[in-house]
Amino acid sequence: MFKVNEGTADRVVRVVVGVGLVYLALTKGWLWAWIGVVPILTGATGICPLYSLFGINTCGTKKA
Repeated sequence: MFKVNEGTADRVVRVVVGVGLVYLALTKGWLWAWIGVVPILTGATGICPLYSLFGINTCGTKKA
C-alpha cells in the first residue's frame, strides 16, 4: 500500500523522540505525551503517511 519513505536517520530520531515522550507519559502522567506512540510506529515501519501526502522521501535513492 505505502512505500517506505523514511531514511535511517529519520527513523532513529523518530523512535528516540517517541520513546522519550512515552517515558514522560508513564513517569509524569502527561496524557499528551502518549502522542509518542505515533513516531515510534512510523519509525519502526519506515512509512509516514504525511510524507506520502506531501511527496517527501528521506530514503536515499538507489543507484542502478
